[in-house]
Amino acid sequence: MRVVVVTNQKGGAGKTTTTMNLAAILAEQARVLVVDVDPQQSTTSWATAAGDRLPFDFAAETDPSNLIRLRSLPYDTILIDTPGNLTDSGILSAALDVSDFAIVPTEPEALCIEPMVRTIRSIIQPRGIPFRVLLSKVDFRVPGQWINARDLLEQLELPMFAGVIRRYKVHADAPIDGSVVTQYRGSRQRWKALEDYRLVAAQLTRILPQSSSVVR
Repeated sequence: MRVVVVTNQKGGAGKTTTTMNLAAILAEQARVLVVDVDPQQSTTSWATAAGDRLPFDFAAETDPSNLIRLRSLPYDTILIDTPGNLTDSGILSAALDVSDFAIVPTEPEALCIEPMVRTIRSIIQPRGIPFRVLLSKVDFRVPGQWINARDLLEQLELPMFAGVIRRYKVHADAPIDGSVVTQYRGSRQRWKALEDYRLVAAQLTRILPQSSSVVR
């Protein structure tokens, strides 16, 4: 069993969308639980809208001290959605303390990458947790956006996923009706969104067996 935290102390980076949609892809082959520890409860609202249509299990946990119990649950993968601010750093620290791996979504703008780097340098790397940066909300209509962000991450020597998550309206609409990427209505955007998340999920699956269980 592996516990994966999805984190970035800057809001709007795509943490919740990443958590819910990666969980949906992983749930096609494994037992998956999503845990919401963000006091804003964006993931909880999404799950509530979905009802019994979610292809994975879901839980909201408001007490960080209970997170240590996650490792005794009968799941193959547990994804934790965390707060997107500096105020709730204690909650994020508790989530990281029980995690094997961290996914760090970020928008591909320089102003968004700076606070993402702060999260990595101050909270993730000191714990020795393996991680990957995930470029999210990428708009290929903006010339050079993805390439410039990728080059900056390479200069910073930060590991990143080979795949990126493109900006699509279907992602913005999904929390309203509670759908996840495997349930989006048929459209060209749906198939491209599926392609994005399948690529990231495949790489994550290859990485996770190399991550050691928490012994910190």
